[in-house]
Order: sequence, then C-alpha cells, then structure tokens
Amino acid sequence: MILCLIFAALTIVAATWRGRNVERIADARGRMVNGLHVETYGPEGAPPVALIHGASGSTYDMSFALAPALAHDFRVYVVDRPGFGHSAPIADESLTAQAAAIRAALSSIEPRAPIVLGQSYGASVALAWGVDASDTLAALVLVSAPSHTWSGGPSPLHRILKTPVIGSVTAWPIAAWIPKRYIDDQIDGVFAPQHAPKGYSAYFQPEMSLRPATHMLNARQRVALKSQLGMMIDAYSELTLPIESVHGTSDTTVPLSIHAQPLVDAVATNTLTVLDGIGHMPHHVATPEIVKAVVRAAKRANLM
Repeated sequence: MILCLIFAALTIVAATWRGRNVERIADARGRMVNGLHVETYGPEGAPPVALIHGASGSTYDMSFALAPALAHDFRVYVVDRPGFGHSAPIADESLTAQAAAIRAALSSIEPRAPIVLGQSYGASVALAWGVDASDTLAALVLVSAPSHTWSGGPSPLHRILKTPVIGSVTAWPIAAWIPKRYIDDQIDGVFAPQHAPKGYSAYFQPEMSLRPATHMLNARQRVALKSQLGMMIDAYSELTLPIESVHGTSDTTVPLSIHAQPLVDAVATNTLTVLDGIGHMPHHVATPEIVKAVVRAAKRANLM
C-alpha cells in the first residue's frame, strides 16, 4: 500500500512537471480570443484562411510547414481547438460546438468570411462548420477528412481513457512515464508510408496532448466522432459553397474509399484531389499540393 501511494505521488509530480515544462517550451505565440489561442501570419488584407488541427494536435502542427507556406499570399489564422494547446476547454465537446467556438473567436478579429482548412479530425470540425453555418464561410479545404461512418469501434485505449476514474488513472501514468522514443515512433507512424519531416517531432511538442485532461478529451472526441459524423451525412448534399478535398491513396487512418470518395459523390461543389502514394499527413509531405488547393478555393470564392 505504501509503495502504491509513493508511486502515485511520483506519478503526479512527474506528469505535472512534464506538462508545465512543455507548456513553457511550447509557449503561446498568438493571442487569446474568447478563450481560444489564435496565431496570425501573413499580410493584413490578404484573403483570410483559418487552419484547424487534427486529433492530438495544436497550432504547432499547422505552423510547422503549412502556415508559413500560405502566409505569402494569405492572412492565416491558426487555432488551437478548444481544450488543446493553449485554448480553454468548452462544456460541449461536439464537432458543431467546436466549430461555433472557433467561428466566434475568428469573427471577433476577422470580419471577412474565411476559407477554413481542416486536417483529419480538424477537417471534421470544418465540415461541421459548413453544415451548420455555411454562410459564414468563403470555402472549405478538407485534408484527409473523416466524413462518413466506418465499420469497427474505437481503440481499447480510447475507450479506457474516456471512462470516468479509470481514464484518469490511466492518463496520469502515461503523461508521467511514456518514453520520448516511443512518442517519436508513434508520430512517425502517423506519417506512414512517409516519415515525419526532420525536426517535426521536436517542434510539434507532442507532450502537450499527453497532459491528462487533454489526453482524455482527445479520447472522448475520437470515440464520439463516428456517431457525430453519422448525424451530418444527410446534410452534405445541401452544401453549395466551394470545397476542395485532398486525400492520399495510402491513408490507412482515414481511408479514401470510405470518406473522401463518398463525400465527393454527395456534394456537387466538392472537388477531390487524390495524391498517389501519400498517407495521412499531406500538409507536411505534400505541402505545395495543399497550398494549390487553398489557391483554387480562393479563386472559386472570388477572393483572388
């Protein structure tokens, strides 16, 4: 019993130290707007583009390669989703509520309707924005976007992490003791069949998403994603704004045939660009193709 208490105390100390250390290293480079952390790049007056990161992410993902590449021709807003990075959590964790929170924050600093680009889970948030309030958007750019339901359930770890009490008991030791080498290997696996770019893992600061509260939030959202997408599917055919979808043929995380292909079939204004041999992270391994998609969206929306 004493040993268990000592281990628990050490775990809390180690996880707390690790979380505070990464918050210090991965500082908030933007400003807080309605509780959300927003970074801004590019010239004022240029067409506005908002970037929404995926699961387990933060602004440090979108600002590694994509934001700098877009900042030559666009006013770029990079947002920490609620509860991630430096943004405060919100009570309603749904796709629609996240989209509404981001929309409210951006509208207070950017009066124009933006192009909204989301990657992976962030693309689902962007898609929910389009379904809920398409009149506040100029266009959507969906990168590796989950849009439809699939067979199978959530991973055992995510089911555990979303469970009250048990999730906390699991999340704290992970935050305290998971080795950096294991984290790097997991990040590299997300890029398969490509590899993470040199310097990405150190820049990305993945320990931000391993903080217990963030890790459990991420698990709850991943478990809920399938059912939330299922409730949006019937509304896709009503979308009329310009949409550019970009998806890799080798994406095993969000397979092309299950998501991007049915979406392009359902939405008349959706143009799909298929990247042969590319996996789940084209905004890093095929950045020029993503920039081209944003430019196409801007032209279709008469912003360029």
